[in-house]
Amino acid sequence: MRILLISTAYSGLTQRYYTELEDAGYTVSVELHLGDEAKLLEGVELFKPDLILCPYLTRRLPKAIHQHYKCLIVHPGIKGDRGPSSLDWAIQAGLKEWGVTLLQADDEMDSGAIWASKTFPLRAATKGSLFNREVTHAAVECLWEALSYLEAPDFKPEPLDYARPDVKGQLRPQMKQTDRTIDWKKHGSEQILRRIRAADGTPGVLDEIYGQAFYLFNAHREDHLSGKPGEIIAIANQAVCRATCDGAVWIGHLKTKLPGGNGIKLPTAMALQDLLPKPANGLNGFFGKALKFIDIDYSKPGRQLPCQEVWYQLDGEAAYIHFAFHNGGMSTAQCQLLLSVYRHVATLDVKVIVLMGGEDCWSNGIHLNHIEAAANPADESWQNINAIDDLIYQIITTLDKLTIAALSGGAGAGGAILAIAPDKVLARDGVIFNPHYKNMGELYGSEYWTYLLPKRVGLTMATQLTEQRLPISAKKAWRMGLVDKVLDRQHTIFAAQVKQSVKSYLADLGALQVLLDEKAERRCADEAAKPLAAYRKFELTQMYANFYGNDAYEKARQCFVFKKCPTKTPDNIAKHRGAEPLKAPQPGSLLHFAWQESYALGDKKIDDQHKDFFVLAERLIAAVNKHEMNDALFDLYQHVKVHFGEEEAFMNQVGFHHYKSHVKEHNLMLEKLLEMDKKIQHDDWNAEEVTGFIDKWTQHILKSDMAFNQHWQEMFKFCV
Repeated sequence: MRILLISTAYSGLTQRYYTELEDAGYTVSVELHLGDEAKLLEGVELFKPDLILCPYLTRRLPKAIHQHYKCLIVHPGIKGDRGPSSLDWAIQAGLKEWGVTLLQADDEMDSGAIWASKTFPLRAATKGSLFNREVTHAAVECLWEALSYLEAPDFKPEPLDYARPDVKGQLRPQMKQTDRTIDWKKHGSEQILRRIRAADGTPGVLDEIYGQAFYLFNAHREDHLSGKPGEIIAIANQAVCRATCDGAVWIGHLKTKLPGGNGIKLPTAMALQDLLPKPANGLNGFFGKALKFIDIDYSKPGRQLPCQEVWYQLDGEAAYIHFAFHNGGMSTAQCQLLLSVYRHVATLDVKVIVLMGGEDCWSNGIHLNHIEAAANPADESWQNINAIDDLIYQIITTLDKLTIAALSGGAGAGGAILAIAPDKVLARDGVIFNPHYKNMGELYGSEYWTYLLPKRVGLTMATQLTEQRLPISAKKAWRMGLVDKVLDRQHTIFAAQVKQSVKSYLADLGALQVLLDEKAERRCADEAAKPLAAYRKFELTQMYANFYGNDAYEKARQCFVFKKCPTKTPDNIAKHRGAEPLKAPQPGSLLHFAWQESYALGDKKIDDQHKDFFVLAERLIAAVNKHEMNDALFDLYQHVKVHFGEEEAFMNQVGFHHYKSHVKEHNLMLEKLLEMDKKIQHDDWNAEEVTGFIDKWTQHILKSDMAFNQHWQEMFKFCV
């Protein structure tokens, strides 16, 4: 069956539908509804679907589509609920139960016949958290129920009938800022929390702080502090505590209201840095009500404040590190904080360290909002990528403890690579991985991914994942080896299963020690073959060019930060648009060659020539067209020929006894380069041949050249 997903954005729910259907063997493609109805109609006609599903739609589906194709729309509301702010109204009203309805597209929005409907308890949580968890799970259940009906000849969807007792919803208007307004003197903490949670993600609650308009996000209840309603009374972890009429709440993030909507969502203290009152001196400071600055002792276990983003818990000989960063972005300072907590935990008397991430989001890598707000975004990008690299290096090189990643939320880009840095990876069923970077302005990526990803899934699969840039489900990640175990979809059960898995490792200390010994041996062998520093140096070289060399990354970052709508559906998800298919995975897009000190012979001239060879080989493997290949191969051939000639003359001069066999190896390598040149001329280029050539060259240095070096050193000592 051919299923087309039509969505306003390639959202989390859209990705979940995509992976569910792909895993089940359906032919799936995606067309984004970006406001151009002619383009949308064109996409539908190109794909010719048997069924259209709309997981996330904020625009009306054209009549020309739903009249000719079976179209089912996901609505995040109970039966009978209608309108664009369904979940917002439910959260703000404090309802105890809500639901999801899968209904057939109709001329009137949300009024079509009902194919499936599910309800769930409404947690006291943000709109984003509820959407990622309860709404998504209910929507997936509705999906599979509806698909089963397609094969049932007697099934008829239920017409919307408000006379039915189970139809309890109603038509609601789009929620406006006037509906969300907070009266700090009148509204209690619970009402304020509900209003901010109902607007979290988008659009935020418009409010005023120190005379300036901001949108409020990421609110938490404070149970001890109090003050004059509306006043900011404390600061901690970049959040501010604001008094209510019956207590206080922490506000974690703000977005400045600017013309054109170009404000950037930032941690509250950062957004208010020019507005917060400065500490007063003298009698004014003594009698005035100064802000309370609360320092968090991150070396202590437990979460000391509700706004605390990083904390750890101890359970016997296991430590669980939580890092609930808002929306998964990890700024330079957040990476450094997490690294300091990790290092502290690593000094404790524990045998297992479990990285828990956040419940709704594991990590999405570097923090694009912080970068965009920086005085020099390129510099901040560089600092941020190095900070997350430092964290991952520390995890990889932790050899005396078993490290585990436990993902209850999704992981993207560098966050997906962070998840595979530990020894074991446990994922909740339903988690989505996006282990790629190129969608962000063709970023190459770092986080030691060129070491970690092929080690987990193999070179070919690693190349496919990073080049195709598609989401993968936890189950698919398990099948390919990216994940070690998939656990229950329910968060509470998942957490219990993680703890049970940890206890099973600790129950047999002998077996655990064997695991640690094997890990140390592999790490030593990997380091000897190619140091982590070589991987990092190459990745950061590419990232430096991304950050400073062109504006593709800058443009993509700004589109992300300012939520600019794309102009077309990306080719990698719109399979029906006949985009040029991806070529077979080529190692050149992933492999790289770097000089290592173990190759050094001790002669500066020869070592420098060998180093230049690796630079030229990198240039050849990075060539993207025939002209570049010709130039790179010519330079490489000339360099190798000159180097071989000088090396052979020196060997002959000192009477090296393996001179003839060494020259034979040189000639074979030159012949191989000429053969590669012919293949390039006949468009029979294969990057794997370069990989093989580099491997042979490396072995030649380590064996044949080292043998000559030993001969030379011994002769030199004898002569002396």
